[in-house]
Amino acid sequence: MIIRETEDSFLMIKQHDHAYVSGETIKHFNKNLLKSDDLFDDFVYAAHQHDRSWIGLDDTPIWNDEKQIPFTFSDYPLLPKLAFYKMGVDEIEVVNLYAALLCSLHFCSFFAQSQDHHCLNFLRDEASRQKNIRKQLPKLDEELLTQHFQLLQLSDNLSLYFCLNEPGVEKENEHPWFKSGFKNTEGFHSGNQKLKARWVNEHEVTLEYYPFERDFQVNLPYKEVSKSEIEKMGIADAYKRSVMQEKLIVLKRSAHF
Repeated sequence: MIIRETEDSFLMIKQHDHAYVSGETIKHFNKNLLKSDDLFDDFVYAAHQHDRSWIGLDDTPIWNDEKQIPFTFSDYPLLPKLAFYKMGVDEIEVVNLYAALLCSLHFCSFFAQSQDHHCLNFLRDEASRQKNIRKQLPKLDEELLTQHFQLLQLSDNLSLYFCLNEPGVEKENEHPWFKSGFKNTEGFHSGNQKLKARWVNEHEVTLEYYPFERDFQVNLPYKEVSKSEIEKMGIADAYKRSVMQEKLIVLKRSAHF
């Protein structure tokens, strides 16, 4: 679950919904910025599905007693998270080998610096998966794969940018993950700089170097769960009884960043 706290409530976004938005966003990417348009549909499938691991975990949110907020994707207990990551990539692999390879690389990047033995076991198993998939894709273009992997990271981070920032926020008050731009995006910028986003107003977002083919819009599903309702009935029931809403977000080219 992705959480943004307000004074009286928590805005709660399911990971799979966020991932769908990432796919709906990145499918408009300017393919002229890539080595080729080969396997682009497979890449978009990966973006849409990369967080399907969370479908079961997000069905019933759980409370973090230490932080006094619902558990989020970043602090969710490690062991079930690793188990569901594997399950999600397993499901993607049945449908699309290339997408599974991308998603496996994506999840492994989260634990690249970890020394936890559970994480090391996960990395070992995923390295084996990646080796087996590469054997089944003998003509794999590693340079294009790297671009698609970086683009998957961008799609994830741009959707998180929508989720974690208050719409219309000033650049200096953004979530700290995004103030200096999106990591590993220099190759998609004509000046070899990180792509940076900015909220223009409550609904519009632009990027300093606009990497999309056109202006477009996406709808982000979320629930606003009242803190008082959580106190009355607990997080699971309060979430269940809250109404699903949608936030309209317009991606628009701007002459003035």
